[in-house]
Amino acid sequence: MSSQEFVRGMLYLTLTVVGIPGNVAVILAFLLLLYQEKRLLPADAIVLHLACANLLVVSVRCLLETLASFHLATIFGDVGCKAVIFVYRTSRSLSIWLTFVMSAYQCLCIVPPGSRWVSVRAQVAHYLGLLFLFLWLLNTSMSSAAILFSFSTPTNSSLMKNTINVQFCYVHFPSMLSIEANGAAQVGRDVVPMALMTLASLILLVFLYKHSQQVKGLRSSRGGGGAGGGYGVRGGADQRAAKAVVTLVALYVVLYGVDNGLWVYTLTVRQTMKSSLISDLRIFFSSLYAALSPMVIIASNRKVNGRLRCVAQEKAVH
Repeated sequence: MSSQEFVRGMLYLTLTVVGIPGNVAVILAFLLLLYQEKRLLPADAIVLHLACANLLVVSVRCLLETLASFHLATIFGDVGCKAVIFVYRTSRSLSIWLTFVMSAYQCLCIVPPGSRWVSVRAQVAHYLGLLFLFLWLLNTSMSSAAILFSFSTPTNSSLMKNTINVQFCYVHFPSMLSIEANGAAQVGRDVVPMALMTLASLILLVFLYKHSQQVKGLRSSRGGGGAGGGYGVRGGADQRAAKAVVTLVALYVVLYGVDNGLWVYTLTVRQTMKSSLISDLRIFFSSLYAALSPMVIIASNRKVNGRLRCVAQEKAVH
């Protein structure tokens, strides 16, 4: 095993060790909540779905890349390459869209009771299942190129043009135009939810800033901290939710910039196909969100945190 393979394997192993337990913990916490309360709130259902998508990203890509890097399993044949790249691209883009849905729904949750957006929130909650189905169909259809153009590493790979090297697999396109078209479609698929989630986060911060100013004004006019106690409880919950959403959005925006900057580099620099370093970096940074986001959810979501603590305490007692 070369030093490059070892470093590569350790990077993916780190994502696997962090991402799989974190996402599994979030999923189990919400399943326990569903078992105890017989239902999930729409916001909880969105976070649960996000954790499932992130688990797919880390398991299908990072775990399998780790096994292959350390030569523990041979899974990247033609069928394996098509399946891994297709599921990875679908689940990663689904994770991005669900992050936008989470931030948008959080905006709807803090609107005043008499606002017309209350009815929109009710409609979103009512048709949440159909929204999940639509996102699955959208992202599955946009990842179909992986099934057509992915295959295992050939012996004469250095002679092929219009090919992207992803270490254990190749994605070969018929022409440079098809590479650029596929790249533009992927970037567009990511840019739309990124722009929308950024806008939703800004609106969320404006709402919370105004709310905090109102609470401060109410407390100062009543001459005591206890007079606005009811507002303080609600404001604290809103602040925690806002910080979680803004942190997730900021995390994605930063990693998105690195990922797509590397993608543009692969389109503008020749002979990129001969080295898999750029593709390795792209996969690492694009998978980093799926590995780190459950840490943010566990730290900020009291329902998840509380269930995990209860499970840990029960194990300690037994």
